[in-house]
Amino acid sequence: MKYTNMESGRRKGLSGVLSSLSLLCVVLDLQLDGVLGATPVEIEHHLEMGRKLLAAGQLAEALSHYHSAVEGDSKNYLTYYKRAAVFLAMGKSKSALPDLTRAIQLKPDFLAARLQRGNILLKQGSAQEAREDFEAVLQRSPDQAEARDQLFRTDELEELQEEAHAAHHRGDYVRTVQVLERVIEISPWDPESRELRADCFIRLGDARKAIQDLTPAARLRTDNRAAFLKLSKLHYQLGEHQDSLNQVRECLKLDQDDKECFAHYKQVKKLSKQMDSAEELISDQRFQEAIDKYESVMKTEPNVPFYTSKAKERICHCLVQIKSSEDAVDACSEAHQLDPQNLHILRDRAEAYIQLQDYEKAVEDYQEAREFDSENQEIREGLDRAQKLLKQSRKRDYYKILGVSRNANKQEITKAYRKLAQQWHPDNFQSEADKKEAEKKFIDIASAKEVLTDPEMRQKFDAGEDPLDPESQQGGGGGGGHWPFGFNPFESGGNFHFKFTYN
Repeated sequence: MKYTNMESGRRKGLSGVLSSLSLLCVVLDLQLDGVLGATPVEIEHHLEMGRKLLAAGQLAEALSHYHSAVEGDSKNYLTYYKRAAVFLAMGKSKSALPDLTRAIQLKPDFLAARLQRGNILLKQGSAQEAREDFEAVLQRSPDQAEARDQLFRTDELEELQEEAHAAHHRGDYVRTVQVLERVIEISPWDPESRELRADCFIRLGDARKAIQDLTPAARLRTDNRAAFLKLSKLHYQLGEHQDSLNQVRECLKLDQDDKECFAHYKQVKKLSKQMDSAEELISDQRFQEAIDKYESVMKTEPNVPFYTSKAKERICHCLVQIKSSEDAVDACSEAHQLDPQNLHILRDRAEAYIQLQDYEKAVEDYQEAREFDSENQEIREGLDRAQKLLKQSRKRDYYKILGVSRNANKQEITKAYRKLAQQWHPDNFQSEADKKEAEKKFIDIASAKEVLTDPEMRQKFDAGEDPLDPESQQGGGGGGGHWPFGFNPFESGGNFHFKFTYN
């Protein structure tokens, strides 16, 4: 009796559990119906809204309604076809292709979907698959003009693809490029043709055109790490280190453990950091530190000519800025050999020559720079200034008179003046001829000191204008030789004895 009661209890308990499970299943079914299911009216509403939004150009909103229509009725071939139309309008042919395929599976005689899929496959360069779709359309509708035209293009594509690969195999890269031009017109979404043409451009030495083909090719494949790496290396060779860094990062986004991409990333990152740091130092006028940094750049990448040339160009510039003139000429000359048409190098070397008072060579460099860019205002102004300095140097050069460099400070100028003034003071000479010669030299020495210790007059002189030349004075000046304002201390009388102070 006890056993019977226990068994009865178990059965009642099991019955209760089964009842609860059944109820739970019913509830879940109702919830799923609410989420995934949709009435025909609701589906029609989504389709109508999708159509209106598509016509209005609101593609993202239209796509959302077509998603809902597909989820509500996964057996309706039209919903897939219409969603594919939105994907195509958004330029997402890869996403459209599965929807068109599903529509064809649900309705094999759906010719519009077959024609659309054939068109996509043709643009992707899949000639054989595109042919099957166009032939299927023509089998059911022999007069379908678009399918017939596209089938003809498919035949042409297959012949061109075969010719391009044959030309590439025999090393005729120019012919391969010519053939692929038409191939890519027919199949602009074909990554293989673009990659093949990029390879030809690389072999022909045209990295820029190779980049133009590889950039879209990398996006046309789902995982194209090889193309991103090749793009990065091409940009790197051209000296475009930031673009190189961006492309190799795309490779690492696809696979952060890609050894080849990571090794290249470390190299580009290091070089990029050094170059950016060097330019910041130049902006802060920390020129010696910038020189050290660019020397590190050459050690980091000794095998790519661009970076050696760029580093030497910037070192040349920095040496000019710190007025290390002789070293600047040497550095600029090395840079000029590597990059003969670089305006910045020619400009900087010209400025170094000006610092060395070698105005003829300065003029030559500015003239050469002008030949490469006759409209460059900085070059034109630099040439004009160098020519004025050359003309001026053939008359009087106050720096040479005192024997000081162009970057001498006021203390150095005054020191040189005192020494020469003591040496050439007319009272130191006895004969009239010697006195006359000393007077002339002393006037030049005093004039040089007058100009070079006055900031305004020195600035004019450095710009190629002699502020003591009567011809350059407004109003024509008053005569009196080289002494400022026409005054000559030795014209007051034959027995005048000039006295001076050391200030």
